[in-house]
Amino acid sequence: MAHVELSISESLVPQVREPIEPMRVDNFRLWADAAAAALEPCLVIDHELVVVAASRSCRELLGLSEHGSVVGRPLLEELRLVDFTAQRGELDEAEIDKIPPLLALTSGRLARGLLRVANGAHDGESDGTVDAIATPVWIGQKVAGSLTFFSPISTRFPTS
Repeated sequence: MAHVELSISESLVPQVREPIEPMRVDNFRLWADAAAAALEPCLVIDHELVVVAASRSCRELLGLSEHGSVVGRPLLEELRLVDFTAQRGELDEAEIDKIPPLLALTSGRLARGLLRVANGAHDGESDGTVDAIATPVWIGQKVAGSLTFFSPISTRFPTS
């Protein structure tokens, strides 16, 4: 067990340190490379909402671009989101702006929420619900994109 004594007669003044140099690596590219190779369902979008990287498990979970690569394509063209009502209405622009990958990008803060992803069937039986948590990815003082991890809440059911 260690013994520590603090003196109340000496003022506690933090030591001055040299300023930290900005990172000389491309933080955004590092996260994109990590997401592309990850086993977990995750994706990275840039500030223009274009998919920069998506893990294989993410593409499978969200049904992204089953007939080609999703990388380089706008996320909102690939992802069909519906509301949680029985009518399964498509999300309007105001609701889409609140989905975690976009909210993290626009707010510069962590964002979390549930998404209902449709696969194109109209019966609703093949929809999937995912929990999404997103963080902004910074280059210097600017948000360059977002990194989002997904976790399935309910799985899609096969359609007959």
